[in-house]
Formats: sequence, structure tokens, C-alpha cells
Amino acid sequence: MAIRKCVVAIPARLQSSRLPNKVLADIGGKPMIQRVLERCREAQSVEAVVLCTDSSELKALAEGWGFPVLMTAESCNSGSERIASVVQPLMALAWGEAAPVAEETAVINVQGDQPFIDSAVIDAMAEEFQSQAPVPAVVTPVYGLKPDSVHNPNVVKTLLAHDGRALYFSRSAIPHVRDVAEAEWHQHTTYWGHVGMYGFRGDVLAAWDQLPASPLEDLERLEQLRLIEAGLTIATFRVQGTSLSVDTAEQLEQARAMV
Repeated sequence: MAIRKCVVAIPARLQSSRLPNKVLADIGGKPMIQRVLERCREAQSVEAVVLCTDSSELKALAEGWGFPVLMTAESCNSGSERIASVVQPLMALAWGEAAPVAEETAVINVQGDQPFIDSAVIDAMAEEFQSQAPVPAVVTPVYGLKPDSVHNPNVVKTLLAHDGRALYFSRSAIPHVRDVAEAEWHQHTTYWGHVGMYGFRGDVLAAWDQLPASPLEDLERLEQLRLIEAGLTIATFRVQGTSLSVDTAEQLEQARAMV
């Protein structure tokens, strides 16, 4: 089967531990979440852009801006879990009146704290799904890290196989270069950073609650490790640079300066 329909799902909540209410933070006269939604709507390859949230306040705002909203439970532990909990209505929005086919649907998870997400990356992800055979279970973008980011724990790293599969994700620098000073590791290999976007085949999301618990996910606080531990293949494609994710007050000021 091939991917025939794509939909963008943006999980968002107000209770952020490091920066409460960050998705409503003003950036150049607009709330951050509005910027994310509008950027995603510029993608040419998606049928719909949908907010997935447990907040009635966010629901009212997004609907006022012209975006569909699916309400989720407050108990969701990750953005992917939030999207998976409403995967059936998400696919229905992608297919309209036609009966959705999970294996032919791509659901693209864009984080609600990326106000400058490039719609071209969304289109590139859709192209990856449509061009690969067999269709991958999960697709995510990566980018080459600059030397000063290799050992930054706030930057998520991806270890790649020769064929571009993601072998592991970590906040630590991977691979470890033995018998070489850490400051020189980047001279011996390419380090890859992970852009916080995932594309899922619809049937993978539909089976999310059947995935076993992941000790690695709990240790690193990286939800994609649940997929790795479950044996699912995560395909990657390369992009130039990353999109700023706003997790701290400092990054929020950076975003405002960029506007």
C-alpha cells in the first residue's frame, strides 16, 4: 500500500512544567500556537491541520482562527499519546466522506512550541512517506549538528545506520569517541540532531496503546525510544538546520527577537 492522505496534528497543553502557558506566549503580536497552526497550514501536501488538546481555552482560540480541534484527556503523557488517543477522528478528517484506510494515511505530529516550523519540511516528510517502499512506520527529520551543540543536553541527538534508520535517540553525544577528548569528537564523525517532528502511519498510531512500556523512554524522557524498544523502524531524512523549540524563557526571548 502507499500513503494517499496526510494530516497534521498539533498536540498542545497549557500545563508546561518548564514554561507554563508557553503556547499562549505572545510572539510578535500572535500567540505561539497560532503561529504554529498557520505555518502548518502553508504545507501543500496535507488535507487538514488539527489541534489536539485538553484545554477548552485553546479549543476556543483555534476554532476562532479557523482550525478544527479534537479534545483529548488530560492524562496523556506525551504528544504522540495525545494524538494516538484521537487517531480515528484524525484520519476521518483527512479522508472526508471516504472511509479512512489507516495504512494509507500519514499523521504528522508537529510540536506546539515550534513557532517557526517550515512548511516545506512537512511537505518533505509527506514525500518521504509517498516515495519509500515499503511505507515506513515512522519518519522524522534530522540535521547535522554544529560542534558547540554536540554535548548540549538540551539538543536531542540521533544515531543513524548506513541506510538512514534511527538506531537511538539521546540527550548525550552518540556515538562516544574512545580515547579522544570530547571537544574533538566532532572531528571524527558526524553528529545528527533531531527535529521535533514525527510522521506516523495511521495503523502505527492506532496501535499506540499496545506498545510495551519503555524504560529507555522513562530514563531519557524521549518518547521516540518507546518505538525503538518496540522494534519499529524509524526512517529519517535530512534537512538544513532545525526549527527553534521554545522550552525556556531564554528561548522565548530568542523567538521574539527573531520576529
